[in-house]
Amino acid sequence: MPSIPYRGRFAPSPTGLLHAGSLMTAVGSYLEAHRRGGEWWLRMEDLDPPREVAGAADDILRTLEAFGFEWDGEVVYQSQRHQLYQAALQQLIDAGLVYPCTCSRKEITSVARRGVDGYVYPGWCRSGCRSQRASHAWRLRVDEPAVGFVDRLQGPYQQDLPHDIGDFVLLRADGYWAYQLAVVVDDAAQGMSDIVRGADLLVSTPRQIHVQRCLGLPTPTYCHLPLLVNAAGEKLSKQTLAPAINAADVSRELRLALCRLGHVPPAECQSVGELWQWAKLNWSLAHVPAGPCLL
Repeated sequence: MPSIPYRGRFAPSPTGLLHAGSLMTAVGSYLEAHRRGGEWWLRMEDLDPPREVAGAADDILRTLEAFGFEWDGEVVYQSQRHQLYQAALQQLIDAGLVYPCTCSRKEITSVARRGVDGYVYPGWCRSGCRSQRASHAWRLRVDEPAVGFVDRLQGPYQQDLPHDIGDFVLLRADGYWAYQLAVVVDDAAQGMSDIVRGADLLVSTPRQIHVQRCLGLPTPTYCHLPLLVNAAGEKLSKQTLAPAINAADVSRELRLALCRLGHVPPAECQSVGELWQWAKLNWSLAHVPAGPCLL
Protein backbone atom coordinates (compact mmCIF):
# COMPACT_ATOMS: atom_id res chain seq x y z
CA MET A 1 0.00 0.00 0.00
CA PRO A 2 1.56 3.37 -1.00
CA SER A 3 2.27 5.81 1.78
CA ILE A 4 0.25 9.02 2.06
CA PRO A 5 2.24 11.94 0.57
CA TYR A 6 3.55 14.36 3.17
CA ARG A 7 1.63 17.62 3.44
CA GLY A 8 2.32 20.09 6.24
CA ARG A 9 1.39 23.67 6.98
CA PHE A 10 2.13 26.82 8.94
CA ALA A 11 -0.93 28.55 10.35
CA PRO A 12 -0.24 31.93 11.97
CA SER A 13 -2.92 34.11 13.53
CA PRO A 14 -2.97 37.80 12.55
CA THR A 15 -3.44 38.93 16.15
CA GLY A 16 0.05 40.40 15.91
CA LEU A 17 3.19 40.45 13.80
CA LEU A 18 5.53 37.48 13.34
CA HIS A 19 7.88 37.12 16.34
CA ALA A 20 10.89 34.91 17.05
CA GLY A 21 8.79 32.10 18.54
CA SER A 22 6.48 31.86 15.54
CA LEU A 23 9.50 32.04 13.23
CA MET A 24 10.92 28.95 14.97
CA THR A 25 7.68 27.09 14.26
CA ALA A 26 7.67 28.21 10.63
CA VAL A 27 11.29 27.15 10.15
CA GLY A 28 10.79 23.76 11.81
CA SER A 29 7.60 22.89 9.92
CA TYR A 30 9.11 24.10 6.63
CA LEU A 31 12.30 22.08 6.99
CA GLU A 32 10.48 18.92 8.07
CA ALA A 33 8.27 19.15 4.97
CA HIS A 34 11.36 19.53 2.76
CA ARG A 35 13.19 16.67 4.47
CA ARG A 36 10.20 14.41 3.85
CA GLY A 37 9.91 15.49 0.22
CA GLY A 38 6.46 16.94 0.85
CA GLU A 39 4.38 20.07 0.51
CA TRP A 40 4.21 23.05 2.87
CA TRP A 41 1.04 25.13 2.89
CA LEU A 42 0.19 28.43 4.51
CA ARG A 43 -3.10 29.11 6.30
CA MET A 44 -4.11 32.36 7.97
CA GLU A 45 -6.17 31.64 11.09
CA ASP A 46 -8.20 34.84 11.07
CA LEU A 47 -11.33 33.79 12.95
CA ASP A 48 -11.22 36.23 15.86
CA PRO A 49 -11.69 39.76 14.42
CA PRO A 50 -11.81 41.55 17.81
CA ARG A 51 -8.26 40.37 18.56
CA GLU A 52 -6.77 40.83 15.08
CA VAL A 53 -4.36 43.64 14.27
CA ALA A 54 -5.09 45.63 11.14
CA GLY A 55 -2.59 44.78 8.40
CA ALA A 56 -0.99 41.93 10.38
CA ALA A 57 -1.93 39.20 7.86
CA ASP A 58 -0.25 41.04 4.99
CA ASP A 59 2.77 41.86 7.16
CA ILE A 60 3.18 38.18 8.10
CA LEU A 61 3.19 37.22 4.41
CA ARG A 62 5.75 39.89 3.56
CA THR A 63 7.98 38.75 6.43
CA LEU A 64 7.83 35.10 5.35
CA GLU A 65 8.73 36.12 1.80
CA ALA A 66 11.65 38.20 3.08
CA PHE A 67 12.97 35.08 4.83
CA GLY A 68 12.79 33.03 1.64
CA PHE A 69 9.89 30.76 2.55
CA GLU A 70 8.12 29.23 -0.44
CA TRP A 71 4.71 27.63 0.02
CA ASP A 72 2.53 25.38 -2.09
CA GLY A 73 -0.86 26.50 -3.38
CA GLU A 74 -2.64 29.71 -2.48
CA VAL A 75 -2.81 31.10 1.04
CA VAL A 76 -5.97 29.89 2.77
CA TYR A 77 -7.94 32.28 5.00
CA GLN A 78 -10.20 30.75 7.63
CA SER A 79 -12.46 33.80 7.47
CA GLN A 80 -13.53 32.59 4.00
CA ARG A 81 -14.42 29.06 5.11
CA HIS A 82 -17.42 29.50 7.43
CA GLN A 83 -19.58 27.17 5.35
CA LEU A 84 -17.19 24.28 6.03
CA TYR A 85 -17.35 24.81 9.79
CA GLN A 86 -21.13 25.17 9.69
CA ALA A 87 -21.45 21.89 7.78
CA ALA A 88 -19.26 20.11 10.32
CA LEU A 89 -21.26 21.51 13.23
CA GLN A 90 -24.51 20.46 11.57
CA GLN A 91 -23.14 16.93 11.18
CA LEU A 92 -22.45 16.84 14.91
CA ILE A 93 -25.89 18.29 15.71
CA ASP A 94 -27.58 15.64 13.56
CA ALA A 95 -25.59 12.94 15.36
CA GLY A 96 -26.60 14.28 18.79
CA LEU A 97 -22.97 14.86 19.76
CA VAL A 98 -23.25 18.58 20.56
CA TYR A 99 -25.69 20.65 22.59
CA PRO A 100 -26.52 24.33 23.09
CA CYS A 101 -25.10 25.96 26.21
CA THR A 102 -26.27 29.29 27.70
CA CYS A 103 -23.80 29.38 30.60
CA SER A 104 -21.60 32.47 30.84
CA ARG A 105 -17.88 32.37 31.47
CA LYS A 106 -18.44 34.12 34.81
CA GLU A 107 -20.96 31.49 35.94
CA ILE A 108 -18.63 28.64 35.00
CA THR A 109 -15.50 30.06 36.59
CA SER A 110 -17.33 30.82 39.84
CA VAL A 111 -17.80 27.11 40.60
CA ALA A 112 -15.75 25.03 38.17
CA ARG A 113 -12.39 23.49 38.99
CA ARG A 114 -9.27 24.11 36.96
CA GLY A 115 -8.30 21.49 34.41
CA VAL A 116 -5.23 21.19 32.23
CA ASP A 117 -6.32 24.07 29.99
CA GLY A 118 -8.77 26.34 31.75
CA TYR A 119 -11.89 25.53 33.74
CA VAL A 120 -13.67 22.17 33.35
CA TYR A 121 -17.27 22.76 32.30
CA PRO A 122 -19.63 21.20 34.91
CA GLY A 123 -22.13 19.96 32.32
CA TRP A 124 -25.07 22.13 33.40
CA CYS A 125 -26.68 22.32 29.93
CA ARG A 126 -26.14 18.70 28.92
CA SER A 127 -29.81 17.84 29.41
CA GLY A 128 -31.21 21.20 28.33
CA CYS A 129 -30.29 24.87 28.51
CA ARG A 130 -29.92 26.10 32.07
CA SER A 131 -31.19 29.61 31.31
CA GLN A 132 -33.43 31.33 28.78
CA ARG A 133 -30.71 33.52 27.25
CA ALA A 134 -31.19 34.14 23.54
CA SER A 135 -27.54 33.51 22.65
CA HIS A 136 -25.86 30.18 23.21
CA ALA A 137 -22.65 28.32 22.44
CA TRP A 138 -22.44 24.79 21.05
CA ARG A 139 -20.50 22.28 23.16
CA LEU A 140 -19.19 18.88 22.11
CA ARG A 141 -19.98 16.02 24.45
CA VAL A 142 -16.89 14.36 25.88
CA ASP A 143 -17.61 10.78 26.92
CA GLU A 144 -14.43 9.13 25.66
CA PRO A 145 -12.15 9.09 28.73
CA ALA A 146 -8.64 8.38 27.46
CA VAL A 147 -7.45 10.09 24.28
CA GLY A 148 -3.77 9.83 23.55
CA PHE A 149 -1.21 9.80 20.76
CA VAL A 150 2.54 9.58 20.26
CA ASP A 151 4.11 12.91 19.41
CA ARG A 152 7.13 12.66 17.11
CA LEU A 153 9.18 14.91 19.40
CA GLN A 154 7.44 14.99 22.79
CA GLY A 155 6.64 11.26 22.94
CA PRO A 156 3.44 9.67 24.34
CA TYR A 157 0.79 12.12 25.54
CA GLN A 158 -2.67 11.35 26.92
CA GLN A 159 -5.60 13.12 28.56
CA ASP A 160 -8.68 11.95 30.44
CA LEU A 161 -10.95 14.33 28.56
CA PRO A 162 -13.99 14.33 30.91
CA HIS A 163 -11.77 14.98 33.93
CA ASP A 164 -9.07 17.17 32.36
CA ILE A 165 -11.14 19.20 29.87
CA GLY A 166 -14.90 18.57 30.02
CA ASP A 167 -17.39 19.29 27.24
CA PHE A 168 -15.80 22.04 25.15
CA VAL A 169 -17.05 24.81 22.88
CA LEU A 170 -17.07 24.52 19.08
CA LEU A 171 -19.09 27.67 18.33
CA ARG A 172 -18.98 30.54 20.80
CA ALA A 173 -22.06 32.42 21.98
CA ASP A 174 -20.78 35.54 20.19
CA GLY A 175 -20.92 33.67 16.87
CA TYR A 176 -17.18 33.07 16.43
CA TRP A 177 -15.88 29.60 15.63
CA ALA A 178 -13.66 27.91 18.19
CA TYR A 179 -10.13 26.95 17.19
CA GLN A 180 -10.70 23.27 18.06
CA LEU A 181 -13.32 22.83 15.34
CA ALA A 182 -11.88 25.09 12.65
CA VAL A 183 -8.38 23.60 12.77
CA VAL A 184 -9.70 20.04 12.50
CA VAL A 185 -11.99 20.85 9.58
CA ASP A 186 -9.28 22.74 7.70
CA ASP A 187 -6.54 20.16 8.25
CA ALA A 188 -8.85 17.45 6.88
CA ALA A 189 -10.16 19.55 3.98
CA GLN A 190 -6.61 20.45 2.94
CA GLY A 191 -5.37 16.86 3.26
CA MET A 192 -2.76 17.58 5.94
CA SER A 193 -0.84 14.43 6.79
CA ASP A 194 1.59 15.86 9.37
CA ILE A 195 1.11 18.73 11.81
CA VAL A 196 4.30 20.41 13.03
CA ARG A 197 3.56 23.28 15.42
CA GLY A 198 4.49 24.80 18.77
CA ALA A 199 4.38 22.86 22.04
CA ASP A 200 1.79 25.27 23.47
CA LEU A 201 -0.77 23.41 21.33
CA LEU A 202 0.14 19.96 22.68
CA VAL A 203 -2.61 20.27 25.30
CA SER A 204 -5.19 20.92 22.55
CA THR A 205 -4.38 17.84 20.50
CA PRO A 206 -6.53 15.25 22.37
CA ARG A 207 -9.55 17.53 21.89
CA GLN A 208 -8.81 17.76 18.19
CA ILE A 209 -8.44 13.98 17.91
CA HIS A 210 -11.82 13.64 19.64
CA VAL A 211 -13.39 16.05 17.11
CA GLN A 212 -11.79 14.08 14.26
CA ARG A 213 -13.27 10.84 15.57
CA CYS A 214 -16.72 12.39 15.97
CA LEU A 215 -16.63 13.67 12.37
CA GLY A 216 -15.11 10.49 10.96
CA LEU A 217 -11.96 12.31 9.82
CA PRO A 218 -8.41 10.92 9.68
CA THR A 219 -5.91 11.82 12.40
CA PRO A 220 -2.61 13.22 11.10
CA THR A 221 0.69 12.68 12.86
CA TYR A 222 1.74 15.41 15.29
CA CYS A 223 5.05 16.98 16.21
CA HIS A 224 5.18 19.80 18.76
CA LEU A 225 8.32 21.93 18.56
CA PRO A 226 9.92 23.61 21.59
CA LEU A 227 8.62 26.95 22.76
CA LEU A 228 10.69 30.08 22.99
CA VAL A 229 10.33 31.54 26.49
CA ASN A 230 11.43 34.76 28.18
CA ALA A 231 13.44 35.08 31.40
CA ALA A 232 10.24 34.61 33.44
CA GLY A 233 9.58 31.28 31.72
CA GLU A 234 6.63 32.69 29.77
CA LYS A 235 5.96 31.63 26.21
CA LEU A 236 7.05 34.30 23.75
CA SER A 237 3.77 35.57 22.33
CA LYS A 238 1.75 38.64 21.53
CA GLN A 239 0.32 38.47 25.06
CA THR A 240 3.82 38.70 26.59
CA LEU A 241 4.62 41.65 24.28
CA ALA A 242 7.04 39.70 22.09
CA PRO A 243 8.82 42.07 19.69
CA ALA A 244 8.22 41.61 15.97
CA ILE A 245 10.89 39.96 13.85
CA ASN A 246 13.55 42.34 12.55
CA ALA A 247 13.11 41.91 8.79
CA ALA A 248 16.15 44.17 8.25
CA ASP A 249 18.46 41.46 9.59
CA VAL A 250 17.00 38.31 8.09
CA SER A 251 20.21 36.23 8.11
CA ARG A 252 20.78 36.80 11.82
CA GLU A 253 17.17 35.99 12.72
CA LEU A 254 17.18 32.84 10.58
CA ARG A 255 20.46 31.66 12.13
CA LEU A 256 19.05 32.23 15.62
CA ALA A 257 15.92 30.23 14.80
CA LEU A 258 18.01 27.33 13.49
CA CYS A 259 20.27 27.37 16.55
CA ARG A 260 17.27 27.35 18.89
CA LEU A 261 16.03 24.30 17.01
CA GLY A 262 19.32 22.49 17.67
CA HIS A 263 20.92 23.18 14.28
CA VAL A 264 24.04 25.37 14.33
CA PRO A 265 25.09 26.46 10.83
CA PRO A 266 28.82 26.82 10.14
CA ALA A 267 30.29 30.32 10.21
CA GLU A 268 30.81 30.38 6.46
CA CYS A 269 27.01 30.25 5.94
CA GLN A 270 26.23 33.96 5.89
CA SER A 271 23.49 34.66 3.37
CA VAL A 272 19.87 33.57 3.65
CA GLY A 273 20.32 31.28 0.66
CA GLU A 274 23.38 29.59 2.19
CA LEU A 275 21.61 29.13 5.51
CA TRP A 276 18.59 27.49 3.87
CA GLN A 277 20.78 25.27 1.71
CA TRP A 278 22.69 24.05 4.76
CA ALA A 279 19.53 23.63 6.83
CA LYS A 280 17.73 21.56 4.19
CA LEU A 281 20.72 19.21 3.95
CA ASN A 282 21.20 18.86 7.70
CA TRP A 283 17.72 19.08 9.23
CA SER A 284 16.76 16.25 11.60
CA LEU A 285 14.17 16.11 14.38
CA ALA A 286 16.73 14.07 16.33
CA HIS A 287 18.66 17.31 16.94
CA VAL A 288 15.66 19.38 18.05
CA PRO A 289 15.26 19.83 21.83
CA ALA A 290 11.89 18.87 23.28
CA GLY A 291 12.01 21.39 26.11
CA PRO A 292 11.64 25.17 25.91
CA CYS A 293 14.38 27.49 24.63
CA LEU A 294 15.35 30.70 26.40
CA LEU A 295 15.13 33.88 24.36
